[in-house]
Amino acid sequence: MLVSVHKLYFFLLFWISGITVAKAQVLTLQQCIDTAQVNNNNLKIGRNSIEIGEERYKEAKAGLIPRISANADYKYFADLPYQLLPMSVFGGQEGQFKEARFGVPHNMNANVQLTMPLYNAQVYGAIKTSKIASELNHLQLQKTEEQVFFEIANLYYNASILYHQEAFIDSNLLNAKRLLSNMKLLHEQLLAKSTDLNKTELQVTQLNTQKEAVNSKYQQILNALKFAMGVSIERDIQIDPTIQFQLPEEFQTFSSIDVRVSEIQNRLLKVELNTLKKSKLPMLSLFGTYGTTGFGYDKQPNSFLKFYPVGFAGVQLSFPLFNGAVSQQKVNQKRFELNNNELQNSLFTEQNAMQVENAKLQRNLAQRSIKTISDQLNLAQTIYEQTLLQQKYQTASLNDVLLSDNTLREAQQTYLSAVVDYLKADLELKKLTGNISTFKK
Repeated sequence: MLVSVHKLYFFLLFWISGITVAKAQVLTLQQCIDTAQVNNNNLKIGRNSIEIGEERYKEAKAGLIPRISANADYKYFADLPYQLLPMSVFGGQEGQFKEARFGVPHNMNANVQLTMPLYNAQVYGAIKTSKIASELNHLQLQKTEEQVFFEIANLYYNASILYHQEAFIDSNLLNAKRLLSNMKLLHEQLLAKSTDLNKTELQVTQLNTQKEAVNSKYQQILNALKFAMGVSIERDIQIDPTIQFQLPEEFQTFSSIDVRVSEIQNRLLKVELNTLKKSKLPMLSLFGTYGTTGFGYDKQPNSFLKFYPVGFAGVQLSFPLFNGAVSQQKVNQKRFELNNNELQNSLFTEQNAMQVENAKLQRNLAQRSIKTISDQLNLAQTIYEQTLLQQKYQTASLNDVLLSDNTLREAQQTYLSAVVDYLKADLELKKLTGNISTFKK
């Protein structure tokens, strides 16, 4: 249902400001959201976080790939190390030793080493953790999108309301100026008091001041909207002032982002807890080396440099026996974190259900109020026009005109407030039920 109460006022404002609007780019709410999808820095950061998460997942999986390294070293022994030889080997007395030096001063090694984990609980745990963390990054981006869409829609609605409020003010100002012109004529003909003329002039001044205040707020809202969209503050834009809303509809309820984030965090904590428990399991890896070893002697009469091949392969088993109970303390901490997460998830679920119900009540109330207040606004407009006509034929006083004018302005403001209440309640309901993404096409 299209709401267009007092279209004459809105068309009047469009006519007055037509030249200004023509110079600015008029954007719909959908166009503002589409622009933010491309330019908003928070969304860019969220997308980069997803890419970082994907790279971390690849990094974790790379822990299962064999590692190959090339090594080389050279050692020169100015003094060769000593070894003690038992004299009994050479027929000497038991318990007697003779020092001896073996080897040559020049030693060189060059080899290629391969290591490959066959089983490592920490690596498999890191893979699962990084995969779930990647899912969490996607959900965090969705949450950021919802926040950006909510902010833009809220700003857009506020700008639209201010636009219409200025339309009402322009219409009231036009009537006030017309009344002032009539009062000046009556005053010149000594048919009106100076106080009546002053009251009318005061009304015009108040309306001009109110218009300046509303216009300033409108420009501030536009600047905030441009910032949320991620565009330059100097860019000249205007909003489509048409207020549209539909009859209350029952959205398909999805879990809120906070609930889904909590659920994924629960999975992440469980994997981390399981990985900590498995840290006590042994690690099995395959390793191998192939290379060459060189020996050199640079003294006469038998200087030489010779190389000999070396290669071997094996399996290594590493079993942690005791690390000071650090692992058990980490397990205990993670269990408390998991318990807090479950309590928080329950809290989010209950809070979301309460907020959804309240938003429905607020939206339904605002929907009913709009129809009633719209009728009141039409009646106030009729009374004001009739009072003006009566004042023209001197069957109504200026006070009657001013009173009916105040009543009309109050009805206008009440109507706009009801529309704001409806739009914000509807927006809040979309957010709480996971339907705010319907803005995105």
